[in-house]
Amino acid sequence: MFQFENFDAFIAMGGHGPYVWGAYGISLAVMAWLALAPLRRQRALLVDLRTQLLRTQQQAQRRRGESQ
Repeated sequence: MFQFENFDAFIAMGGHGPYVWGAYGISLAVMAWLALAPLRRQRALLVDLRTQLLRTQQQAQRRRGESQ
């Protein structure tokens, strides 16, 4: 059932282990980046919107203070 004699042979994969595990590692890193990049972008966008809202509110308060 199991193709390899032991775990070390499984890791070595008949001499192709570095290529196979390297490909798995690169694929995993790319998938992680694809999952995390939108979350980071969303967080940055929310910070920008919050900053813009605070500036708008402060400007409105200053205008109200000047008109009184």
